[in-house]
Amino acid sequence: MKKITALGIALVFVFFSFSSCKKEAEAPKAGQASVDDMLRLVPEDAIGVIFIDFHKAVSTEMADKAIKESEEYQKYQEFIQMTGIDPQKDIYFVTVALSEVTKKVEGGAIVNMKFNKEALLTLAKAKAEEEGQEIKEEDYNGIPVYALWEEKGEPEYFAFLNDSNIVVGKDVVVKSVIDVMHKRKENVLKNKALSDLIAKTDKNAMIWGSVLIPSEAMNKVASENPMMANLQSINAASLAFDYKNKNVIAEIKVMSSDEEKNKQVAELLNGFKALGSMAASQKPEIGELINNIEITSAPDHVKIYAKVPEEVINKLKETKKAE
Repeated sequence: MKKITALGIALVFVFFSFSSCKKEAEAPKAGQASVDDMLRLVPEDAIGVIFIDFHKAVSTEMADKAIKESEEYQKYQEFIQMTGIDPQKDIYFVTVALSEVTKKVEGGAIVNMKFNKEALLTLAKAKAEEEGQEIKEEDYNGIPVYALWEEKGEPEYFAFLNDSNIVVGKDVVVKSVIDVMHKRKENVLKNKALSDLIAKTDKNAMIWGSVLIPSEAMNKVASENPMMANLQSINAASLAFDYKNKNVIAEIKVMSSDEEKNKQVAELLNGFKALGSMAASQKPEIGELINNIEITSAPDHVKIYAKVPEEVINKLKETKKAE
């Protein structure tokens, strides 16, 4: 819970970053950007990208209902009044760049949105004082980079790219995005392995992602659990989530060039699915969810696909409330 709170604070602070950049930033304007515009800000050395069409996601009937029925709706309205930002109208895209830094995967989020700098700056100062946090500033190639220092753990860094884009993440990721924007570093479209994977992913989906998986990571999984030995051949994954005609649609693919191992992985997952169906005998709504999942294999991947009616999701919510 504390980590979630810290992340929430971090995201608020990133909205308040203030720039005195002399060079005009080549970052896409809110409401006019495309998926490719956002990808051009992702560093070439990224091992993965997760893209959220935030505007589309929160504009769906299901999301709108969830927001208005939430216990936090009053606070949501207060946030709009204090900042002038209505997330459902003003936040367009969130692009997460995943980078491998000193054998760890670090993420940086680029947020494309409309906002009032002065209102946000005022709230940032008040929030920092309330949380007992200290925001430190340094100049990086003409752009102020801010660090939110926590009592424990590493700081998160933030930078204001232009009047429509902000970036938050670890120091090295934030600075890499700035380098890409100023053309001191190539973008992810120059990364053949990842850009080829992105090309095979449904970029029209509400949420999608493409990730290259280091062999060391899969070897570690297999060594820790012999049942997962077939996963050693996996080298990448893609995902896409969407909402169409009152159905939530999900597709996850794990890539591997070993056709036989792909079949074995699909069989294992289908076995887990069968066990889940048996265990759901007392909760039909869980059985409905499981029955909407399809697991198949192909020479180069294993695919998990689900098309779940909204009514099934509502049943699951009601069951959860009743517990």
